[in-house]
Amino acid sequence: MKVQVLFFGATADETGEREIEFSLAENTNANQAFAEIVEKFPRLKNHKLLFAVNQEYASGGEIVKGGDELAVFTAVSGG
Repeated sequence: MKVQVLFFGATADETGEREIEFSLAENTNANQAFAEIVEKFPRLKNHKLLFAVNQEYASGGEIVKGGDELAVFTAVSGG
């Protein structure tokens, strides 16, 4: 199945992409999906990342469906 993956901030810089179409197996959960994305773009391992599925923070157990929008961004702390 195909999903859209959006990269924001430093993740876009690391991947050289703002948006890609990404193939996943059926019944993939969010943890598996984001692990595959990081595997494709190993420089993301250098960042503390947050993930979202369809504009909601992902806890990891959500089942990803074809056409879903996944977002990858860096955690930002304020002070």
